[in-house]
Amino acid sequence: MHTVAVLALSQVIPFDLSTPIEVFTRTRLPDGRPGYHIRVCAEEPVVDAGAFTLHAPWGLEGIRGADTVIVPGTADPAAPLAPAVRTALREAAADGTRIASICSGTFILAASGLLDGLRATTHWLAAGQLAAAYPDIDVDPDVLYVDNGQILTAAGAAAGLDLCLHMIRRDYGSAVAADAARLSVMPLEREGGQAQFIVHDHTPTPAGSALEPILTWLRDNLARPLTLDDIAAHAGMSTRTLIRRFREQTGTTPLQWLHRARIRRAQHLLETTEHSVERVGAQVGFGSPTAFRDRFKRTTGVSPYAYRRTFSRPADTVSRA
Repeated sequence: MHTVAVLALSQVIPFDLSTPIEVFTRTRLPDGRPGYHIRVCAEEPVVDAGAFTLHAPWGLEGIRGADTVIVPGTADPAAPLAPAVRTALREAAADGTRIASICSGTFILAASGLLDGLRATTHWLAAGQLAAAYPDIDVDPDVLYVDNGQILTAAGAAAGLDLCLHMIRRDYGSAVAADAARLSVMPLEREGGQAQFIVHDHTPTPAGSALEPILTWLRDNLARPLTLDDIAAHAGMSTRTLIRRFREQTGTTPLQWLHRARIRRAQHLLETTEHSVERVGAQVGFGSPTAFRDRFKRTTGVSPYAYRRTFSRPADTVSRA
């Protein structure tokens, strides 16, 4: 039986906390035995969980000896991390313990230094904040979860469920994971693969930064076949300086930022117009419908047609222009 320690810190998000407890508690092996033993651990005996308070039966010592540590999100991801928590997580990592975060719990792993040099995700609303605060982390806001082997991160509350099922499959195989998914009324593999549905109105833009004019220009010229040299020339910088400043201020490269902005604009058009997929692709700068479909699916995990079916607005609110 695997032991899972769920770490409840101050202002823990209740859903992020309850998800791994529910999923792992309900996991049964083929012979009916439970697959996991759960420990709810905290630095203090009583934890603020917003709508209620939690009395944790384990202190930080409950992390020792666990096979997996889950770090749920907290309402204040920028809050300083207690040294005792940092030490407990780092010692667990040194012992080879698998450590996973859900939503803003990624900030806790980042503050512990466990994500340095690794790819990670968090809720898309906080991805820019994470990238700015921890430039050594390769922040990917476009996926449900990232599995680095020992260290794993999930994007948001629902993605935390995907991540838990993924870990169950790693531990016990697809049949056990499929049973756990059915008990959770959740497909083992959601349509969309490992991709968040990004909301088009929240392209990370550091307000007031020196890059703001170039980001505005890029958004206004998404339909143009822009190259890195084009962007650097408009910005009056060398390509090396441009890439460095983009990484510092947006957490990504100019072309990655441009591709994501194009996909966000495409999402908006798919939601709010009846333009053909081919026309939408051309409007956001893709030279061929095939290239657009491939990029859209790699970014969101679904085809443009599937995205439109899921998110298009009622006919009377959709533009036909």
